[in-house]
Amino acid sequence: MPDTVTNVSLRDLEAVVATVFATMMGLEVWPGEEPCPASPGMLTSAVYLTGEWTGAVCIHVEPAQACWFAGCFLGMPTPDAICDDVRDVMGELANMVAGNLKCTLKPGIRVSIPSVTDGPSYSLRVCGAHVTSRTGFRTESGPFWVSLIEAGEED
Repeated sequence: MPDTVTNVSLRDLEAVVATVFATMMGLEVWPGEEPCPASPGMLTSAVYLTGEWTGAVCIHVEPAQACWFAGCFLGMPTPDAICDDVRDVMGELANMVAGNLKCTLKPGIRVSIPSVTDGPSYSLRVCGAHVTSRTGFRTESGPFWVSLIEAGEED
């Protein structure tokens, strides 16, 4: 994997994700090698960035992992299924990761409100953009992935 993803270094991405997860949920995060499965029911939270750099930050996670994150984030028992609390937490995690990453990009970048997509069959496409990186991470309860998507010429 290259050291630099668009204008974001892999080291910066790993540091931002680790800091957000440690600060907000008390979770240790380390790089993972498992490929993103794109399985039915996968949940994706996204925050879009605009300005001198345009793209998105997405977090992809299996439903059980998303529920576990929600319980940790909110300090409550793990929800049994995807619900509004789980979607809100996943949106907030994407928002925090994107907000911290925007500092490594060009000045003046703005972030959108988060969006969350889930269900047995969905497709998320950022028109006119391509995935520049999909990086795996692990916690004690399992994997999740962060994608950086950049607007511009498609691969």
